[in-house]
Amino acid sequence: MTGWRLLLTRPAEESAALATVLSDVGIYSSSLPLLDIEPLPITPDQQALLRDLGRYCAVIVVSKPAARLALQQLDRHWSEVPWFSVGAATAQVLADQGYTVHYPHTGDDSEALLELPALREAIARPDARVLILRGEGGRELLAERLRERGASVDYLELYRRFLPTYDTGVLMQRIQLERLNGVVVSSGQGFLHLQALAGADWPEVAQLPLFVPSPRVQEMARAAGAEKVVDCRGASAAALLVALGGYVL
Repeated sequence: MTGWRLLLTRPAEESAALATVLSDVGIYSSSLPLLDIEPLPITPDQQALLRDLGRYCAVIVVSKPAARLALQQLDRHWSEVPWFSVGAATAQVLADQGYTVHYPHTGDDSEALLELPALREAIARPDARVLILRGEGGRELLAERLRERGASVDYLELYRRFLPTYDTGVLMQRIQLERLNGVVVSSGQGFLHLQALAGADWPEVAQLPLFVPSPRVQEMARAAGAEKVVDCRGASAAALLVALGGYVL
């Protein structure tokens, strides 16, 4: 596994944490963050939502940035509301502050969360109402499926994601100079930013092994021409290490 030389594309802080884990097992990595986070102003209506979480049978947090920003606004007594997250890493942000969070133990995506028995039970009551904490313009699948099951859904968008500014050609230059032989992306938007930054170099980048967190992102990458796409079945460092160990260079 030590033959890997990986490009990490998560936000800077997350890439640094992942790089440490990889280094501990002898894997070289280089960070080129393809997602940056900008908090959105909290409006009076949004503040009202956060002051009255008791109206909800479930609060779903879809990302670590959403969890961190929500915690800045929340009173601790709302820790007793039924909390859910898409993955273990997001759940841990809340758990560190005393929140009990339900999350799927296999798969870090909306599809896995929707199959969670605790969530099914939470929305089974009459007039079920769910609050989703997320970034601006996220996926609609989760809300659509919850509404199909009879729940009403509100959104609280806490941040926006954007591609940092880089010079043209920086992606391929980094790959060539550091002899990188694999790329890691942590979300669908991260993949789209990878493709956008690659530009005319995308056909060459698409030949590298690409490690993604879910079947949905795997499908996106394959549809865009990526040739060797590995679904890690999660966005955690542990899931990536398992996927790397199972891939023959």
